[in-house]
Amino acid sequence: MKAMQVNNADQGQRLMPVERSKPVAGTGEILIRVHAAGVTPPELHWYPTIYTKSGAARTGAVPGHEFSGVIAAVGKDVEDFEVGDEVYGMNDWFADGATAEFCITLPQNIARKPATLSHEAAASVPISALTAWQGLIDRARLKPGEHVLVHGGAGAVGLYAVQIAHNRGAKVVASVSPRDIDFVKRLGADEAIDYKTSRFDKEVRDVDVVFDSVGGETLERSWAVLKPGGRMITVASSSADATDQRVKDAFFIVEPNQKQLAEIASQLDAGHLRAFVKGTVALSEASAAYSGAVTDKGGNGKVVVAVAT
Repeated sequence: MKAMQVNNADQGQRLMPVERSKPVAGTGEILIRVHAAGVTPPELHWYPTIYTKSGAARTGAVPGHEFSGVIAAVGKDVEDFEVGDEVYGMNDWFADGATAEFCITLPQNIARKPATLSHEAAASVPISALTAWQGLIDRARLKPGEHVLVHGGAGAVGLYAVQIAHNRGAKVVASVSPRDIDFVKRLGADEAIDYKTSRFDKEVRDVDVVFDSVGGETLERSWAVLKPGGRMITVASSSADATDQRVKDAFFIVEPNQKQLAEIASQLDAGHLRAFVKGTVALSEASAAYSGAVTDKGGNGKVVVAVAT
């Protein structure tokens, strides 16, 4: 099969095309014929891309840990899924990803693809939507009527945080760039703050939940806007190595969850959630997508690699 893998060269990590043997589904595993894979650019530099779970050096990793495709084979003891099912989901970060014609996954990592979405649109959903869901619902336990501040409200994760918070009956304020003010209001934000001209900590007070996807100074200034007992959630990569215990407690990394993927798919099909694709590139262009060279495509959401056409 064709795949794009990380070239661990001294001149910097990039993706290179390779031919690999098509993987075989083992006991409890599922083989996916990948139609599309979502792009998370920082992934090339994350620990699981460079190291194994044991801490040994890892080379030749295949990135792209969210995908949409068709089940090509099922291993022994797999239930609830059959060859030919259209599914979407995300893989463990230490597993090889979906920037390839086939990938191996586990049943608990996938759900039926949203029927109303193309494979390209579906591949943009799992990591971002699950991150917002797990941050707001599982960790913050957001309740109707609460006040939520979403930093990076028009970003790949933030746009789902705005929608999910709105759907839960929260009052939503989003900090965004000027061009995205109308966009987040259409998603359900009650108020949008232009972070380039206004200081959110001067305009917002007594927030129940801050959902942060920016980190750095933005995160530091956010503590002051929380009401007593308020909850901070951050998914910013800069928070991963924080020494501040408050930041450590607020930071989390998304995990695959079949039940949540199924619920998200249901909400997408019902029109309660909307998916956005910034642009689509061919498998051979995946390296440019990870380097940020296709940002001129504009729009919101993620860049997606179209594998099968």
